[in-house]
Amino acid sequence: MNLLWFIIVGAVAGWLAGNVMKGKGFGFLMNLIVGIIGGFLGGWLFGQLGIAFYGIIGSLIAAFVGAVILLFIIKLIKKK
Repeated sequence: MNLLWFIIVGAVAGWLAGNVMKGKGFGFLMNLIVGIIGGFLGGWLFGQLGIAFYGIIGSLIAAFVGAVILLFIIKLIKKK
């Protein structure tokens, strides 16, 4: 069940990040995938900083930040 929640939270975070980045997203499906990967990135990043998030909202925040960072990095790479 935890994996299902992780995928759902990551998908929502990817969708939100795609909307926040305004035109820097890659379509609905790719933004969902970026959100799921961003969930891993955000969890790792906040773990390295010693910041812990708990619950669905905390997970959503970490995944959202990770997805925004990932979309930004992809945009930089894609530009070259």
